[in-house]
Amino acid sequence: MLHGRLLGGLAARAIEERCAEPGLRFARLTVDLFRSSPMLPVTVETTLVRDGRRIRVADATISTDLGVIGRAAAVLLREGEQPGGEQGVVTPAWDAPPPSGPPVDGGVWTPPFDLWRLSGRDEPGAGRVWMRERHPLVDDEPITPFVRAALAADFASPLSNSGTDGLRFINADYTLTLARVPAGDLIGVEATGHLSADGVATGQVTLHDTAGPIGFCLVTALANAAPLGGR
Repeated sequence: MLHGRLLGGLAARAIEERCAEPGLRFARLTVDLFRSSPMLPVTVETTLVRDGRRIRVADATISTDLGVIGRAAAVLLREGEQPGGEQGVVTPAWDAPPPSGPPVDGGVWTPPFDLWRLSGRDEPGAGRVWMRERHPLVDDEPITPFVRAALAADFASPLSNSGTDGLRFINADYTLTLARVPAGDLIGVEATGHLSADGVATGQVTLHDTAGPIGFCLVTALANAAPLGGR
């Protein structure tokens, strides 16, 4: 079926194609996943919601022959002078060096991207991975840094919501926030929180590139009776 990462990536691509401008930085992308869809042609329609001097907001609607299957909203913010002084809380760079060996291959699930696990599959503790896209999202078109981040962000759900017996939650959305877009093709994802009660969950991850942390992703999820493949 069409996975959420593809829908988010296509929405990010369409909004970037219409709204990108030097000096405006993609700061947030929220992707709502309404329903599953088989592998059908996808249409993405964008709407410019606000076009201010410092803030630009755009929406995207994602459809197939089944109707609307998802939507997205992006916020672009104007770059400016960085304030002085020290922040009260600063997310540290993680201690995971860039991968040097081959990515995981085969097993229970072979991902459609290169994946290096830094934590054991379905083991207690925070999930941590490096990932890298190996296929173009659109034929003969390079993946931009913003789209690369949007594709990686969907991995927040399995990474933050997996348990020791697999993934028992399926996410309904994800919200990616970025201080900057990734440099290079490697993105690190580290689970930094999970809460759940009565079959409803929320999870969060921190995203990194080889230079340091770049942003966060938050997901909401529903309990799924049968465990899916974990992180």
